Amino acid sequence: MVGAGSAVVNTYPLASYTFGTKEPKMEKDTSVADRLARMKVNYMKEGMRTSVEAILLVQEHNHPHILLLQIGNTFCKLPGGRLKPGENVESALSISLFGRFCVSYFSHAYVTEIEGLKRKLTSKLGANSPGLVPDWQIGECVAILWRPNFETTMYPYCPPHITKPKECKKLFLVHLSEREYFAVPKNLKLLAVPLFELYDNVQRYGPVISTIPQQLSRFQFNMITTN
Repeated sequence: MVGAGSAVVNTYPLASYTFGTKEPKMEKDTSVADRLARMKVNYMKEGMRTSVEAILLVQEHNHPHILLLQIGNTFCKLPGGRLKPGENVESALSISLFGRFCVSYFSHAYVTEIEGLKRKLTSKLGANSPGLVPDWQIGECVAILWRPNFETTMYPYCPPHITKPKECKKLFLVHLSEREYFAVPKNLKLLAVPLFELYDNVQRYGPVISTIPQQLSRFQFNMITTN
């Protein structure tokens, strides 16, 4: 029996989807240090970075799997990326009278972020032909993470002594249709990783991706089989 307030997520077999390739999509940075240095430069020009990432669910052997992009032989990430300046302008980040952060999300801000995530998903996994681009149905925001400093560590809260966080990252659940076509850049791999492998596997997938099973625990998965 599904608990009160539980949302149902339809998941379709991996075999329902078609996978092709497209031109390579090169990373802007060759190392973590380079990425943090570029983030610092952008922060000086544009302020806090806002990024969005997608949780794409499929099923294999009656168990949910998440689609991850693999770079090289070891590094995996969720599809998504940084929003352009203006795509996050309506997300109001303000300091309360007590010096603590309070985040207000307006409906127009949500729509703006959703459109930004759709743009990033199409860039990462959409085909060059508009007719083959997946129908990205962006759903619930399941996590918000904060980067207090120009370091790799992110937290599921903004520390109260931090008045100018460097990044806010939001993870959204994406509801996939029964059949879609994904175009994967030739220099990347698209992996379907089961939740049981992700769970608490910080060493392999990092502190964010390894907690996705907990973030999804409030959802009821409807495993749909297709002919």
